[in-house]
Amino acid sequence: MWTAVNPHTGKRRVDEAIPHELRDSTNEQEMFIRLKSGSTWQLVGSDRYNSLVGAGVAGVTFSEWALCNPSAWGYIRPMLQENDGWAAFITTPRGKNHAYTMFQHAERSPDWLAQRLTISDTGALTPEQATEALAEYVSIYGDDLGQAQFDQEYMCSWTAAILGAFYARELSAVRNEGRLCRIDAIPGYPVHTSWDLGISDDTALWHFQVVGPQILVLGCHAQSGVGLDYYETYMRETYAAKCWTKGIDYVPHDAKAREWTGGRTRVETMMAMGFTPQLVPSVGLMDGINAARRTLPLCVFDSDTEMTGFSALEGYKRKWDDNKKAFSMGPEHDWASHFADSFRYLALSWREARAAAPSPPSPTIQNVLAVEGIAPPKLKPISRRRR
Repeated sequence: MWTAVNPHTGKRRVDEAIPHELRDSTNEQEMFIRLKSGSTWQLVGSDRYNSLVGAGVAGVTFSEWALCNPSAWGYIRPMLQENDGWAAFITTPRGKNHAYTMFQHAERSPDWLAQRLTISDTGALTPEQATEALAEYVSIYGDDLGQAQFDQEYMCSWTAAILGAFYARELSAVRNEGRLCRIDAIPGYPVHTSWDLGISDDTALWHFQVVGPQILVLGCHAQSGVGLDYYETYMRETYAAKCWTKGIDYVPHDAKAREWTGGRTRVETMMAMGFTPQLVPSVGLMDGINAARRTLPLCVFDSDTEMTGFSALEGYKRKWDDNKKAFSMGPEHDWASHFADSFRYLALSWREARAAAPSPPSPTIQNVLAVEGIAPPKLKPISRRRR
């Protein structure tokens, strides 16, 4: 957006929108403009939302909100509320993720304005241009995906398949089968975590229980620019508040590498802080993604994860190669990657976690009668005759 040029005038769009005559200074590197009036204007990526601490934001526009990190809004909203500010969310649908749920909320709330405008509403394209666009998509992506891409980009469809999404079919089944709902932890079973440990990037984790053949995904959390001391406090407070039984902390295989600064591995650091880290098996990326695909049909997700981790899994997709006109094998690295990586580690560790969980009571006749409120019969001892 900072470098975009208007093809009709040859000028940068930002210079047309905010003429230099109105500016006091311009910082090209920070994409920051200070106006003579004292106001400021800046472009910031949603993956760096915490860089706005103390900025006193008065208004914010999210471009392509469906692709943004939803945590950015939770961080910025208190500043806007304090300043009696405003926010706008402009986006193309990308499945039923956090943008979809926000749009539903906006439609119900008298304090919001919500509009869904297709090319039929805006008249941005003639019927001939729309037909040409659809034909082009079909020629590139095929009949089904081409139509889905057209429906998403031009008709603002929330249900169109996200191109290149790794888990589109599995997560659609989770929604359709009602496995994204309010759930509670089963008492007596440990609540484990799977971690994607980041330094400059987010550290993301999932909380889960394994109860028989089913995996209860109870929550998730991600934070950027903090150390393990933050997570030590977060874990202690979260488990105490929810009365969860602490389980195993499954961490990626590279957590055993020694850091240059302290000389200790991250596993050693976690153990010193009271965590119970355990390395997940070291497998290739695609093997981990296939493990996640096989794991998702066993999962029930708490609805609190819908705006964060679940949306990330829905948005986790392959990178499109414009030159080859095909999706690459590797994923797009964006905010969704951290939760997706952490879920891969869950998929590689839940079987071992089940083995570590306590066994449920066996259905003996005494158990069954006790549940029914019937006293078990007194059995006579059996005597054996010697031959």
